[in-house]
Amino acid sequence: MNAGAHKQGQNHIAIDIGASSGRVVCGTLQEPEGTLSLTEIHRFSNGFSEKNGNLYWDVDYLFAEIVKGLQKAKSKGIEHCTVGIDTWAVDYVLLDQKGTRIHEVFSYRDSRTDGAVQSVHRNISTESVYRKTGIQVLPINTLYQLFVHDQADLEAAHSILLVPDYLYYRLTGRRISEVTNASTTGLLNLQTRDYDTDLLALLGLSKEQFPPLTEPGERIGGLTDDLVARGDLPDCEFIAVATHDTASAVLGVPASSDKWGFLSSGTWSLIGVERASAITSPEAMERNYTNEWGAFGSFRFLKNIMGMWLIQKVREEYGGQYSFGELVELAAQEIPFRSIIYCNDERFMNPSNMISEIQSYCAEVGQWVPKTPGEIARCVFDSLALSYYFYVQDLQLLTGEKWERLHIVGGGANNALLCQIAADLLEMEIYAGPTESTALGNVVMQMISVGTVTDIKEAREVIYRSFDVTIYIPQEMDSSLKTAALAEFARMQIV
Repeated sequence: MNAGAHKQGQNHIAIDIGASSGRVVCGTLQEPEGTLSLTEIHRFSNGFSEKNGNLYWDVDYLFAEIVKGLQKAKSKGIEHCTVGIDTWAVDYVLLDQKGTRIHEVFSYRDSRTDGAVQSVHRNISTESVYRKTGIQVLPINTLYQLFVHDQADLEAAHSILLVPDYLYYRLTGRRISEVTNASTTGLLNLQTRDYDTDLLALLGLSKEQFPPLTEPGERIGGLTDDLVARGDLPDCEFIAVATHDTASAVLGVPASSDKWGFLSSGTWSLIGVERASAITSPEAMERNYTNEWGAFGSFRFLKNIMGMWLIQKVREEYGGQYSFGELVELAAQEIPFRSIIYCNDERFMNPSNMISEIQSYCAEVGQWVPKTPGEIARCVFDSLALSYYFYVQDLQLLTGEKWERLHIVGGGANNALLCQIAADLLEMEIYAGPTESTALGNVVMQMISVGTVTDIKEAREVIYRSFDVTIYIPQEMDSSLKTAALAEFARMQIV
């Protein structure tokens, strides 16, 4: 596909895979309006499954669903397109020299990393690792996953790829380490901008086992010969987008000012700010903030919060009899801040029963124990909003920057109750939407790469005029209620 073919009307396909679902969508810049349209071509479920006591992803299934989505694109008349892939972070694939997978792909929610953080930091201090990488300490980080992985598997691995890099490899035959996702491994050195030799030595790995670091925007190539020979797929040019879904989601934030923060609200809630440099101060380390790499040399200084996973599990345990919208409606009828949990408590990572875990937590801290679906949902939403409040205060303190607004993107932007509670607590305008920010960030990175738009500033302007954004104006909250809720949250020692 030559450069001259890239123009208004070009098809840009985003393969956007989250922890619970994936989709293949097509973005096209429309003339003469200069607006971006997004059309869903294919949607599929995703999730880990248990086998012999461990939790695994089915990456062969994901590859098959991508191919199915590209087939549908061809059947809809899309003959030529660029393609980008984004997924969740930290999970990895081991390949032998022939490119054959050595082991099934562990899910970050697997309990094998219990105790791994302590084991790693008996060998190298937390302070040293944070100064090197700027990445928060979480048991799910690739650093800790690799530390507990079978050493024989690691020694046999010719290549170690994160999930989206592996999917690019299956489609194109080229092995890469895209930087926005690679940074979440906790193995990249901020100074050298490469894999840290001390941390690799700790794991018994070499830099040669990781493909070359690749920046978003780099063109990777076309489909493998085997896939081309099928004849039922478009002529695809694959482009390395920001493959970490949060990185793509932040690129899809329709921000126009300099004083804003973001909340990417999906299975996880990622709240932070886009910066030109990392922050590795002792205070940032103590509060466990992270510096994930972004496109164009940026950093996302942010905090991970156990986001919509909480309500996803609750809905699942009610047998799916309530939609997410119905749970929001039920929660809106309940007394606010009656029950509060610390969302990031490890007990909520993958409990056998989320509802029971929430109830047990509330009982243990001496609160009203929620019983009905509305009370459980209200507890989740109030707790998330309080988390947002405390972490926004932290972020503004650590960066020395005062925000004018908070942009909420992703599925959580549809939750009007949660958005309004957050606006009221923060006394700050909330700009909610678009919900499709991850796919949009994926698409606009492709558009920048081929010259359809000039830069991220123009891309965000296009997104803002193309998609609905709901503005939530802070409403006055009962001061005694707010004070009591904040005090209860602080009592749980989560600040």
